[in-house]
Parts: sequence; C-alpha cells; structure tokens
Amino acid sequence: MFKIIGGDSKEYGPVSAEQIRQWLAQGRADAQTKVQPEGATEWTTLAECADFADDVKRKLAAGILPPPLGTKAEPAKTSGLAIASLVLGICGVITCGVTALLGLVLGIVALLKINKSGGRQSGGGLAIAGIVVSGLFLLIVPMYAAMLLPALARAKSKAQTINCVNNVKQIALAIRIYASDNKDHFPAATNWCDAILRDIGSDKVLKCPAGDATERSHYAFNANLGRAEDGKVDPRTVMIFESDAGWNASGGRELMVKKPRHSGAFVVGLADGSVQQVTAARIGDLRWEP
Repeated sequence: MFKIIGGDSKEYGPVSAEQIRQWLAQGRADAQTKVQPEGATEWTTLAECADFADDVKRKLAAGILPPPLGTKAEPAKTSGLAIASLVLGICGVITCGVTALLGLVLGIVALLKINKSGGRQSGGGLAIAGIVVSGLFLLIVPMYAAMLLPALARAKSKAQTINCVNNVKQIALAIRIYASDNKDHFPAATNWCDAILRDIGSDKVLKCPAGDATERSHYAFNANLGRAEDGKVDPRTVMIFESDAGWNASGGRELMVKKPRHSGAFVVGLADGSVQQVTAARIGDLRWEP
C-alpha cells in the first residue's frame, strides 16, 4: 500500500499500486507526484519509486505524461516525409506533375504521423504546404496539357506541310535534271519514280509525312507531261501533285488526294519547278495540259 500527495498538496491513502497506476493512466498523477510506500519514512516521486518507475517511463516515451521537472525535453524532430512532400510538390514544375502525385501521398502520411507523435515530430506546416503545392500541380497539369496539345498539333501539321513542300521541290528538280540529261525530255509517265530515283538520292523524298506510311510514294506525275519536251511545256502546268495511287502513279486531277493533308491545302509542283499550296476552291484553276 502507498500514501500519495495529490495535486492539491493533500495526502491521500493508503491506496493500492493498481489505483496509482490508474491515476497515472488518467493523468491525475505524473512523474513528479510524491509517493510513500507503506513502512517507509521518506517521500519519493513516482519516477524514482521502483514500483512505478517502469510505468512512468513507458508513459513518458508515449508522450502521455509530461517530462519530470528539471529535465530538458527532447526537441521535436522535423518530419522527413513532410520535407520530401514539399520538395516533390515543387519539383512538379520540372516533371510536369509526375512527382506531385507522390508528394501529395507523402504529405498526407506525414501529417497523420505528426498528429499521432504526441509532439515528438514537427513539420505539420511543411506537410500541409506539400499537400497544397502537389494538389495544385495535379490540377494545373491537365489544364496546361489541354491548352498545349492543340498548339503541338498545329506545330506538327506545319512541320509536315513544310516537309511535303520540300519533297515536291526536290522531285520537280530531279525531273528537270532528268530532262537535261535526256535531250530535254521529261521521263515516261509509266516509270517516272524509277527514272528519277538516282537524282533524288532516296525514295523517302517520295513519301509525305502526313501520308499512309505503308505506301512507297504519296505523289503522282501529270501523265500529259510524259516524254514531253521541257522547253515546250507551259511553266504553269501541274507536274507533281499529292496522290494515294502509289509508286509510278501518273494521271490527272482524278488521282489527287480527296482530302487535303495539310491544313485544307493541296501541295502541287509546277513545270517551272515552283511549288504551290492550293485550296479546294482553286483546284479548278490548275492547268493540266502542256
């Protein structure tokens, strides 16, 4: 049995050890509470009493009891998860929001652990900041992507158009080179791709980046110019035009692609080597006869 001095400085007892342990659990007694075992003449604290020292240590470690007077409490440690959450959230600006998702999760976990630490961990503000920053990036990235994708699509379309125009220029030049090597006569319409292949260097020039990748050629030759004499052809006459008819394709307007590949325009090369982007409304103005 024990006597105990309460928080009101009054003496109570005798009481059992079990009763004192209940008071410790309830917070009615702490490490500095004075206790006197039965038969003893001196008072001691619960923290120093052998019967209760272990109970006091466990409750001090769990943060249930305040530290004994005269002892310096350990400073709260800043949560590493909270710091990581904020850093990952900020890094979302570099990773396009990829790290922000992990930052959001770590921030929530850090905040829960800090709240359960009984004051042994700090950094709640950092955890909240990490959650907010990460959440903002996760919201902003989809909106940013929605604005960016159309711009990327336009840039890609423009690049494909430029590539196609360059292809037609190279093809028209190769045909004129062929003519200069063959008494000023253009190649036969039936095998024009094969005839100029040496002069264009690679059959990749005959493929439009916006065309069907399985086709070897995306251009056709004006059949009216087959074996025609260069000097007798009106320079405004269509020489090369976009078509899905394939390798060595030749013909007239009927072989043109039905739908423009490049922002509503058809790319055509004229007999003088120039290249034009023609809208559907201007197709009828094209010259097909030499």
